[in-house]
Amino acid sequence: MSQDILVLYYSRNGSTAKLARLVARGIEEVPGMQARLRQVPPVAPVTRTAQPPEPEDGAPYATHEDLDECIGLALGSPTRFGNMAAPMKHFLDGTGAEWASGSLAGKPAATFTCTSTMHGGQETTLLSMMLPLLHHGMLIVGIPYTESALSSTRSGGSPYGASHVAGSEGDLPVTGHERELARALGQRLADVARRLARQS
Repeated sequence: MSQDILVLYYSRNGSTAKLARLVARGIEEVPGMQARLRQVPPVAPVTRTAQPPEPEDGAPYATHEDLDECIGLALGSPTRFGNMAAPMKHFLDGTGAEWASGSLAGKPAATFTCTSTMHGGQETTLLSMMLPLLHHGMLIVGIPYTESALSSTRSGGSPYGASHVAGSEGDLPVTGHERELARALGQRLADVARRLARQS
């Protein structure tokens, strides 16, 4: 029986969604583990029309049940001024019930991001997404330097998580090293989640 890890992301132009699928692929390379791809809906200062219950394309919208049912979490967002995008922050701000119940405590989590430029705040965004996860008592998983691509990459990828330099138009392809590191992050998260699940 497979166990699910939630790959939760926000993607405006599709770049973060591409990285999410690579992290999910890495998760599913670990025997018995399955990725559950979900996204968060956009937000706006003034809501004129309600979002449809299901997005027009991509993964379904996340529910709080997804958080409770999965044994780990990979969280992804594009960078906005060195921080996570507002839709992801809005979703996380609504997890007070999970915080009060401790339902995420002890579960492993990892982060991933995309920026339009090389120095556009990838590492600060990855760290900003970790902060609410630490408040939930989650166990943060990064990418160790035993992954040789971490020392070789000239694009995205850091010890704090997977990343991709997408370009100002979002048209740059995911590089080989970015691909390798995203899959490695998924594999490591899934392996840690599997080990923890065996002990509980």
